[in-house]
Amino acid sequence: MIVISDTSPITSLAAVGQLDLLRQLYTKILIPEAVYRELTATSTPVPGSVEVRTFDWIEVRQVTNRSLIAVLLEQQLDEGECEAIALAIEIDAELLLIDERRGRAEADKLGLRITGLLGVLVEAKQKGFVVAVKPVMDDLIAIAGFRVADALYTRILQMVEEVNNLNA
Repeated sequence: MIVISDTSPITSLAAVGQLDLLRQLYTKILIPEAVYRELTATSTPVPGSVEVRTFDWIEVRQVTNRSLIAVLLEQQLDEGECEAIALAIEIDAELLLIDERRGRAEADKLGLRITGLLGVLVEAKQKGFVVAVKPVMDDLIAIAGFRVADALYTRILQMVEEVNNLNA
């Protein structure tokens, strides 16, 4: 399965020690050069910066469709999102991991199959890679600063049959 990731799924999962879920679920993750730069070209280390340099299952790819990137940049997306979407189209990826609302909307318009961090957690639970989604979601919120609306939080817990754990 060809899977492309934007920056946020990598940084968020790395921040809570769950980055390996991507390898378990998808074997290999491809990231465009802009995502690599967002992770590594910072004055202070960000979660995932060491991993993208060292893990052999995270592979950096160059995007050649510069005109699509230019069009996407006009939609107020950041460079990482633009390149992730363009790379997904270029190599006919089966899945794009992206969380930002605008990026998801543009990817959807272009016919890409997308999921976000919460979708990754649901799939990880369904495949037995995590015992419970709630503690990981809570860590993402508390540690990684991941934002999730209360209604979506509850809906995810209902999907994975952890609704009784709401107050745990």
